[in-house]
Amino acid sequence: MPRVKRGTKRRARRKKYLRRTKGFFLTKSKLFQSAQEAVGRAERFAYRDRRNRKRIATAATASGSSASCGFSASAPRRV
Repeated sequence: MPRVKRGTKRRARRKKYLRRTKGFFLTKSKLFQSAQEAVGRAERFAYRDRRNRKRIATAATASGSSASCGFSASAPRRV
């Protein structure tokens, strides 16, 4: 089986990870292994928080519609 050294492919892959960690603290933006871990962690948080943002927006919309109907805890209605 021929030997594979991955010249430009390897460099491109590493550069891609290091570009995505620009601005990260210490070795997370310098070393490939640390950058790879930091990117994986950041992507997990980004995925989770995109869903959380939608969840919060949906809840705010639901509470906003009931608030516009006149039901409010801060200002009780006089009967």
